Amino acid sequence: MTRILVVDDDPDMLELVKNVLRTQSYLVDCCLSPAQIDQRKLASYDLILLDIMMPDLDGISYCKQIRSMVDCPILFLTAKSLESDIVEGLVSGGDDYITKPFGMNELLARVQAHLRREKRERHSSLHLGNIRFDLSANEIYVKDIKMSFTKSEYQISELLAKRKGHVFSREQIYEMVFGFDGIGSPSAVSEHIKNIRAKFQQFGESPIATVWGIGYKWE
Repeated sequence: MTRILVVDDDPDMLELVKNVLRTQSYLVDCCLSPAQIDQRKLASYDLILLDIMMPDLDGISYCKQIRSMVDCPILFLTAKSLESDIVEGLVSGGDDYITKPFGMNELLARVQAHLRREKRERHSSLHLGNIRFDLSANEIYVKDIKMSFTKSEYQISELLAKRKGHVFSREQIYEMVFGFDGIGSPSAVSEHIKNIRAKFQQFGESPIATVWGIGYKWE
């Protein structure tokens, strides 16, 4: 079930948005200010609608506070329409900007578009801490910085990451990545692992552990 958080200091706006979203069977939590939000539930939301002009803590400041805690889309609701305001909202970590007054059909369309995109991205990406795999492009990022891997290094990394905690022997890795008729030998896997580790360590990451006498695993 899709969970959405709506934060707006206008009770009438809050009620209106809640009722519209519930027509789509979304589970909606409403708060009049960031102070009312249960921080323990933040990671459970699929999308957050956040008013900017609030008396105690404005939406942009709150977005900056929570952006590292949530990876769902954050959409701003606001009467501010200057380009500089829009840029500030997006730079703070927001994903979209809906200017008041807005039609409820527009709101629903924006919400649904972001939820669809988020669903697609989750199917095509793998997040493990600061490390993100773009599975469709065969690329790895650490804190949004693209890393440089050979095809073999990427394939080994993806294999281990997708089965986090599972221990693979060199022979298993070799057969699953290069196939039974691969050119070379399983000993080449150790050299690939060495290179992969060196590249991750440049970013302060050490995700691959050696299980002595058995093989390797993604921790």
